[in-house]
Formats: sequence, C-alpha cells, structure tokens
Amino acid sequence: MTNLLGEFFGTMVLCIFGCGVVANCLLAKSKAEGSGWMVITTGWAMGVMLGVFSAIAAGAPQADINPAVTLAKMFLGVYQPAHAVMTMLAELAGGVVGAAIVWLAFLPHWAATEDQGAKLAVFSTGPAIRNTFSNLLCEGIGTAMLVLGIFAIFSKSVGNLAPGFGPYLVGMLVWALGLSLGGPTGYALNPARDLGPRIAHAILPIAGKGGSDWSYAWIPVVGPLVGACVALVIAKATGIL
Repeated sequence: MTNLLGEFFGTMVLCIFGCGVVANCLLAKSKAEGSGWMVITTGWAMGVMLGVFSAIAAGAPQADINPAVTLAKMFLGVYQPAHAVMTMLAELAGGVVGAAIVWLAFLPHWAATEDQGAKLAVFSTGPAIRNTFSNLLCEGIGTAMLVLGIFAIFSKSVGNLAPGFGPYLVGMLVWALGLSLGGPTGYALNPARDLGPRIAHAILPIAGKGGSDWSYAWIPVVGPLVGACVALVIAKATGIL
C-alpha cells in the first residue's frame, strides 16, 4: 500500500510543478506570463526530479510516476500485471489531484484568461500540427528515448550512482527531451501526466474553460505506452539491460 501511496504522491508533486509552470507562463496577469519554452521545460524537469524524490520518500523506491515506465518494468518482471495496473491507477489519480491543486493556486487567473486553449494547455498536451500518425510517432519516439535514458542511467555499465543522484539525472533527461523533441506535441511522455490533468480539466469548475479535446486524448496515452515497449526491446538488443 505504501508503494501505491508513493506513486500517487510523486505523480501529484510532478503535476503540481509541471502544470504549475505552464499556468505561470500562460495565464493572464501571472507575473511570469510570457516567460516561454525554456521556463516551461525547466519547470517540468524540476517537477520530475522532485516527483521522483517525493515518491521515494513516500514509500515507492522504484518511483516510476509514469505508467509507461511501469509497463516496461512489468515486462521486465518487476511487477505482476495486477500490481502494475494498480500502480498505474495510483499514478493517474496523482495526476488528477496535482492538477486540481494548480487550479486552486491560480484561482483568480482563469477568469482573467480569455484563451480557452491556453487554459487547456495548463492541464494537457496538444499538437502544434494536428496529424494523428505524426503526433503518435512523436510521442512514441520521445517516450522511447525517456525509457532508454532511464535504463542507461541506472544500467550496470554505468555502475552504482551516489545515493540520491539518480533523480537529478532523470530530471536532466526530461529537460533535454523537452528542449529537443517537445515542440511537435508538447511532450507528454507520460499517460498519467496528460490524462490525469485532462480529467481534472473536464470535471473542475474552471472559469471560461472550453472542451478537453478528448478526440486527441488517446494519443498521449497510447504513444508513450508503445514507445516504452519499443525502448525495452532496444535496451535488451543493445545490452543496456
């Protein structure tokens, strides 16, 4: 049970910082309004780092905070299928709660913001150019690089890292992914990070919100899950695992 609590708590922290930095940059009359992509990618990177630390501290030493990572570990034998599903649901719930906390933190700014797309972007990703195949491919490639990077960082070839150093490197990995591959789709890379906050957007009484773009919502879920499985195959073929 502490394992599930840790995954819930870590994903919640991830989304508080991640969705929070987007809100800070996009919502009207925020003092950080217009800060731009560098700030957003940096905030998400730090959010991942702090989410991992929080998950570990709250009882989840594996600190996946991402169903795509959990799925890859299930195929590695780290999880039984039932445990993997419960872990993914805990991560999803953390995403919902984290996004709801961001809504509360920026409460007066929703009404001040006219752009419905900007409000949705605080909670979930969307494509710069809407093309189903290309968007799915981008999310798959990005997540494959995320999972491969994680496997490489913690591989036997790299050796034992100093205690507590791993989360910093994973944060750097996510920062690099945002800077290098994030532009086409907003780099969800994580079904819980996208679907959880999207659910929050749908159910919260956000002033002046529009739709939650459910026609696109499956892409940042399926793309990362497939990408993680591809990464697992590559990692085994190359000897990273």
